[in-house]
Amino acid sequence: MLQEQLIEEIKQIPSEKLAEIYDLIHYFRLGLAQAKPTENINQRPIGLAKGQFEIPDSFFEPLPDDILDGFEGIK
Repeated sequence: MLQEQLIEEIKQIPSEKLAEIYDLIHYFRLGLAQAKPTENINQRPIGLAKGQFEIPDSFFEPLPDDILDGFEGIK
């Protein structure tokens, strides 16, 4: 039933827009084909590197203006 409704909706789309709809459906379907079930993924436990390094206080200091400008596209 839903497929029939989709087909009817697609019939109402102007022909110059059909390529966009095709691309959307095609890439969506490819994404589904490539998706892997999450239960097959062996996830690493959190905290494996605990105590192996320390974040220096300077990490939390503001960045210099020239670096901030780079993020904003200012040269």
